[in-house]
Amino acid sequence: MPFDFTKRKFSALPIGQKHKKCAEFLSFIFNQSDEKERKAILDAYKDLLLWMNDDTIINGSIKQIADRYHWHLQQANICKKEHHFLPQVRTGDRLVAEELWPIDIYLDHIRSAHNVGSILRTVEAFSLGTIYFSEQTPYIDHKQVQDTSMGAFEWVLCKRGTALKELAKPIIALETTQEAIPLHKFIFPEAFTLVVGNEEYGCSEESLKMADYIVEIPLRGRKNSLNVANAFSIVAGEICRQKNLTIVEEINEKKDY
Repeated sequence: MPFDFTKRKFSALPIGQKHKKCAEFLSFIFNQSDEKERKAILDAYKDLLLWMNDDTIINGSIKQIADRYHWHLQQANICKKEHHFLPQVRTGDRLVAEELWPIDIYLDHIRSAHNVGSILRTVEAFSLGTIYFSEQTPYIDHKQVQDTSMGAFEWVLCKRGTALKELAKPIIALETTQEAIPLHKFIFPEAFTLVVGNEEYGCSEESLKMADYIVEIPLRGRKNSLNVANAFSIVAGEICRQKNLTIVEEINEKKDY
C-alpha cells in the first residue's frame, strides 16, 4: 500500500475522504501477516490520527482494529442507505461461463449420487475443469445425480472409463494423513488432477500410492472428516482464490510493460 502522501496533502482532503483513507489503512493492517509490515502501517495510521487531531490510544489489537475500521466507514458515510438496507440479491444463472481451468477431478469410488450431484454443481459454479468417474461412482445418467446437480450435469464435461494414471500430473489427493499438507499452505499448480475419495474410506490405496501430494482441510472439532461434497467445495473455493490471484498478478505484470 502506498504511503506517498504528506500531511499537507492529507489535510486537504474532505473529512469523509480522510476517514475512508484511515479505513483503508486498517484493512491492510487487519490482513497483514508480516509483523514488521503490520507495525509500519499501524504507525502510519497513528500519524493520520494525529493529523486529524484524534488522540485515541491505539493498541493494535484485532478487536480495536476492526471496531475502528467500521467507525471510520460510518464517519465517511460508507454504509447502506436506509432504502438499500436489504441488498438486492442476484438471481438467475449466467448465460456464459468462464473458460475452464486445466484441472481434472477424479471421483474415487464415491457411492452417494447426492454427493456426486453436489460436486458437479460446485465444479460448474467455479468452472473448474473435467470430472472423471471411477467405475463404482454414480454417473450423470443417474436421476439423483441430475436432480442434486440442479441441472449442472448438462454443462460439466464428464467422462468415465479413464484410469487415474492417464490424467494430468501432478496428482493431488484430498485426504487426512500425517503427511498431508494443510490446504491453506498448499499452492496449487496451473494444471493438476484432484482426487476425491469414498465417503467412508476416503481415497483408495491405489490412488494414494499414485498421489504426488496429499492435501487436507485443517479441522478443529472432534470429527476427523467432513462430508465429501462439503470438503470438495472448500477446496474448490481455495483453488478459485489462488487462480484469481494469479490472474490479477498477470494483469498487473502486463500493465508494467
